[in-house]
Amino acid sequence: MIDLKNLTIEKARTSLDAKEFSAVDLAKTYLMEIEKKNKEFNAYLEVYDDVLEQAKTADEMIAKEESYPLLGIPLAVKDVILIKGKHVSAASKILENYIATYNATVITKLKKQGAVFLGRTNMDEFALGSSTENSAYGVTKNPHDNSRVPGGTSGGSAAVVAGDMALAALGSDTGGSIRLPSSFCGVVGLKPTYGRVSRYGLMAAVSSFDVIGPITKTTKDAQIIFDVIKGNDILDSTSIADKKYLGTPKKDKRVIGVPWELINQEGINLKVKENFKDAVKKLENLGYEVRDIKLPNCLALYYIINFAEVSTNLARFDGVRYGIHKDGQNLLKDYLLTRRDGFGKETKRRILLGTYVLSAGYYDAYYGKAQKARIALRKEFQELFSEIDLILTPTSPIPAWKIGEKSDPLSMYLVDIFTVTANIVGVPAISVPSGFVAIEDKNLPLGIQFMASHGAEDLLFEVGKNFEAMV
Repeated sequence: MIDLKNLTIEKARTSLDAKEFSAVDLAKTYLMEIEKKNKEFNAYLEVYDDVLEQAKTADEMIAKEESYPLLGIPLAVKDVILIKGKHVSAASKILENYIATYNATVITKLKKQGAVFLGRTNMDEFALGSSTENSAYGVTKNPHDNSRVPGGTSGGSAAVVAGDMALAALGSDTGGSIRLPSSFCGVVGLKPTYGRVSRYGLMAAVSSFDVIGPITKTTKDAQIIFDVIKGNDILDSTSIADKKYLGTPKKDKRVIGVPWELINQEGINLKVKENFKDAVKKLENLGYEVRDIKLPNCLALYYIINFAEVSTNLARFDGVRYGIHKDGQNLLKDYLLTRRDGFGKETKRRILLGTYVLSAGYYDAYYGKAQKARIALRKEFQELFSEIDLILTPTSPIPAWKIGEKSDPLSMYLVDIFTVTANIVGVPAISVPSGFVAIEDKNLPLGIQFMASHGAEDLLFEVGKNFEAMV
């Protein structure tokens, strides 16, 4: 019997190469777990029917003495990343029966390695939300407490890793969509530097924020997947050549900046603060120097740009070219009926607000100002990272909440206070588990977030591994 609870990509690679078990054995074990658990947690929207065929191909490659880091490794994929010939819906009714016509670049890279794709995971519709409650196909539940949310928007991807229904998963991160669910589910989530991983084949929510990244059990596993999927791509003009980043110079002592003023404000859960202070002490014991820094609250800036780009990106979903189509009395009625029935509440809300901030008379007051503020914030971060190596915050101001508890959208937006900044300025960030908090007889996971300067993922992996050894 394969011990899925303690299995990592690193361990699975060793066992597969040593023929202790086959890729087919491993895939079958995960399929059995999915069969047992997915009805309860609703983490997968679809389990692929060719999983065992993929695993058999991986075994044939292993038999030929081929070895790649992800050969035969069972992965889940967020339902917003295209796999040719497979359904992909962005958890929306408007794309209910859409089948991808090409592979995302990250999928092409993983297929070359012989990775096994188990299925597509649930998410907030079009990656808009923080809880995976906005899916058109039902809420995903947190494996640590099925009455609570797993976080979002990559909630399904985090839930399958935490629930031993996949060894690792791909998510996408627009303002914390990988890190927040990773924190709520007690796993590791990496948001790479903007441009280091190709967005080709990722359905766009907010093009200037979106990035694909891994959700895993350990920092080392996140590094393994990142090393496979990163790199320049001629199909994505925003992607960056890997040679631009040559690694961070070694130092005797790393400096971590902590924005205490932001963390000590009202609205941050007391148990989250206690857990965070314990994490800071552990890092100091590891030899890191911790300094107080100033960071602004960037939520207003983030959401203005988010709404604007969402309204633009989702304009293409009109029922004419792909997705569902509703017949009206004329072309305009076709559009109105299709978008009314195809989009969920949160998606409609963001389209309306985004259209407003981009409209004549309001563009300069909102979107124009937000872009100027974004440029100023980037300069501020460049100056900050000339003095420190890392920025540390809690990943979320609160633990996972009960399903349906946050019906007010504004209270949901406030949960993103620590995560959105990395997307605004494009720097890499990682959420690593920092312990548990007891609430209503359940142990709920908490996470801390590290941010580093552009291209300094190596620093995140270094500190993540060091911190994991202490927890």
